[in-house]
Amino acid sequence: MIQAQDRRGFLRTGIAAGAAALSLGSLGRTALAQAATKPKFKISLAEWSLHRTIRGGKLDNLQFAETAKNEFGIEGIEYVNQFFKDKAKDAAYLAELNKRAADNGVTQLLIMIDGEGRLGDPDDKKRTQAVENHYKWVEAAKELGCHSVRVNAGSSGEYKEQQKLAADGLRRLSEFAKPHGLNVIVENHGGLSSNGKWLAGTIEMVGLDNCGTLPDFGNFYINRGTGEKYDNYLGTEELMPFAKAVSAKAHKFDDQGNEANLDYARLMKIVLDTGYDGWVGIEWEGGTPDEYEGIRLTKKLLERFQ
Repeated sequence: MIQAQDRRGFLRTGIAAGAAALSLGSLGRTALAQAATKPKFKISLAEWSLHRTIRGGKLDNLQFAETAKNEFGIEGIEYVNQFFKDKAKDAAYLAELNKRAADNGVTQLLIMIDGEGRLGDPDDKKRTQAVENHYKWVEAAKELGCHSVRVNAGSSGEYKEQQKLAADGLRRLSEFAKPHGLNVIVENHGGLSSNGKWLAGTIEMVGLDNCGTLPDFGNFYINRGTGEKYDNYLGTEELMPFAKAVSAKAHKFDDQGNEANLDYARLMKIVLDTGYDGWVGIEWEGGTPDEYEGIRLTKKLLERFQ
């Protein structure tokens, strides 16, 4: 028989256990609710989306972070080196970029690099020079707290030869970037780099975990002059296993808010099916509407899939 004192202790223990169970159950439901409402990916802004505004003198690179946050509610940005080409080694300038990003609660994600030579150049000296030209941008990206530099894999010659040359340049640059904690990511950006199979094979040849891809939904033109094009959906599917960033290209919208030339539902399904949950960068390239409205429309479209 349970004595009165033991009975009271038993009841107190049972009540406490029940309360703890209820509390844990509540916490579990809260965690599940938070998981259910957490976005599947984050939305960033590629600076190229504002290239006309910047080149027209209406916006400065230093204002990019605050513009992304205050105009569009976007908290991740992707720089384009063309807009601060002579500032890669300017410590004061980079410090100011850091300050403005911090002041606005914005994360600096990567620098897109153009105009520094072909990493797959058939000429050994030119290829080496191209690799070394990128060093300063790797160092700048580290100073800005970025995770990657976006590069191009330009080359010439036969399919396999270009693959070999590009892999050589990318490997050497990735080896330099590794101790800086930086990734080297390649965009499908014309030529054979817009052939998903070729670029995926090139990344495999590099064989380094900090060398990957930046799939661009709309940049699968192998030769714009002749109209030679690779399938956007197949290319995205082939590049996503190596992706460390994603570029949501948009040119035109219909009356329902859909990108007129790309099936975003299909593209985003490809992205999310790989388990990717990083940043997806808006890259508006259309002429109408203007850049600000084009960015807003692209953001609204992406939000459907979060």
